[in-house]
Amino acid sequence: MKRQIVAFSLLSLLVGGAQAQQTRPTASQAKPAAQPQAAGRQNLAALRGVVEQYLQTQSAGMPGEVGVKVGAVDQRLSLAACPAPEAFQQPGARPWGKTTVGVRCTAPSWTIYIQAQVSVTADYVVAAVPLAQGQPLDASQLTLMKGDIAAMPNGIITDVARAVGRTPMVSLPAGTALRIDTLRSRPVVLQGQPVQLVSRGSNFSVTGEAKAINNAGEGQVAQARTRSGIVVSGTAREGGIVEVML
Repeated sequence: MKRQIVAFSLLSLLVGGAQAQQTRPTASQAKPAAQPQAAGRQNLAALRGVVEQYLQTQSAGMPGEVGVKVGAVDQRLSLAACPAPEAFQQPGARPWGKTTVGVRCTAPSWTIYIQAQVSVTADYVVAAVPLAQGQPLDASQLTLMKGDIAAMPNGIITDVARAVGRTPMVSLPAGTALRIDTLRSRPVVLQGQPVQLVSRGSNFSVTGEAKAINNAGEGQVAQARTRSGIVVSGTAREGGIVEVML
């Protein structure tokens, strides 16, 4: 009887030990413990989020679909934790295309720079046919294409109406993307045309007649000669008006 009890006890220990060995995870199965953020150190991934939010806000007025890709932050950086990191750009920097955004903290004081790529996929205006220099454009000569306008030069036209009536400064082949700085405004004042002078002050307005001595588009400088022979300069407005500010 004692032998049976001893054998049973040994068998129980062996079985229990085997089960424990089977349920214990091996070194290869065990998951590594997550490395906690060092106390008092800045979370670098959060700074990428600050840059992305800044660029999304700055690009909110752009036509089309905006995409933002923020570059990596050097993981070797060790920055003191900042309660309110602030994104910024240098004066004149564009918040689209390939760009750089700074992130700074005032207390504690530090600044880093992070690269980013901002794309803006939208329709833009191109010449559907060859365009002749000096010939006013009409809608039948223009068409729309879709692309990343953030990768193009400044001044790309995205609305056909902004190009209609303007004249190319040089002849352009079909397929050329139109820029506002390569087109002259449609004249609203023509040389030799009778114009109306409108002089405005803080509390008064005076009108008179004159004759234009140059062509001028909307918002451009126009010169006119009055009946008494005096030459005045003003701003050309639609309808043959030259606005003179006193």
